[in-house]
Amino acid sequence: MPTRDIWICPKAGAISRLRRQREPLPTLAAGKLRVRVAAVGLNFADIFALSGLYSATPAGAFIPGLEFAGTVEASAADSPLKSGDRVMGATRFGAYASVIDCEVDTLRPLPADWSFAQGAAFPVATLTAWYALCELGQLRTGQRVLIHSAAGGVGLQAMQLARALGAEAVGSVGGDHKRQFLAERGFDAVWLRDANLSARLQQAPPFDLVLDAIGGKVQRASYAALAPGGRLVSFGAAEFTPGRNRPHYLRAAWQYLRRPRYDALAMVSANKSVMGFNLIWLWQQRARLGALLDDAQQVAIPPPHVGHRFDFAQATEALEYLRRGDSIGKVVLTLT
Repeated sequence: MPTRDIWICPKAGAISRLRRQREPLPTLAAGKLRVRVAAVGLNFADIFALSGLYSATPAGAFIPGLEFAGTVEASAADSPLKSGDRVMGATRFGAYASVIDCEVDTLRPLPADWSFAQGAAFPVATLTAWYALCELGQLRTGQRVLIHSAAGGVGLQAMQLARALGAEAVGSVGGDHKRQFLAERGFDAVWLRDANLSARLQQAPPFDLVLDAIGGKVQRASYAALAPGGRLVSFGAAEFTPGRNRPHYLRAAWQYLRRPRYDALAMVSANKSVMGFNLIWLWQQRARLGALLDDAQQVAIPPPHVGHRFDFAQATEALEYLRRGDSIGKVVLTLT
């Protein structure tokens, strides 16, 4: 009987619970495609899910992972994708696997000049950036947008998309090496996210849009820096990043109590908006999710930057590397 290699967590609550094992492959269901996975994209959502801090985490045992790339091994007779086609795809968990069975509408052909690692780095970060910038943020040519964690997977895609759309993109990063990386790619307006950030925001021209996945003081200062009519889009809370194994519950509780709070009446007076989203809930509207991805692919930007590759057997090491916040671009698992 054919088998596949997976990483599985028996129950959310600690990253250390993640285990590698083999399991039998079922018969391919009608209408589905079987993909031999070559690369898996990692996301902070994986860390939060394993730690039990992600609201969308399945109850009980689950396989983490939201995106992948590989080669179609078997397909339905009426599928436009055939055996041997190189593809990239998104999944509502389950990507930490050597073989994935999925619906055709969750896959897209991999560009001929892209590697599998680049393909696995594309769907989630690009969809998140596009949805925040264009669907919720309603970014327009000439507007100023502040993008926090600008050298990360989502942040870098957002910087590239904003520039391609004719906006003035300003980024914030947590280290000088990340600022240098962005400068080498033509992004000169990048600030260190240090103790001077709030003062720098107060002195700068106001922003039409802010993309924030950090929260706390950074989000509070960013909201204050919005112009009238400005929008703050939140899609994460990196300040709650758990420890190496499990969450710091006392620290998290203190941060939760001190989180920014918004008064709707005050926002009316200030003419500012705050919006939040979790991309995974769009999985319930797969046609819309696919349309958003198709729209994002129409914008000419470079392929995703893969900052670090780990072997599939090193999933726990890769997650720790991502958790520490040292990575630039995407962290990817590769399968040989």
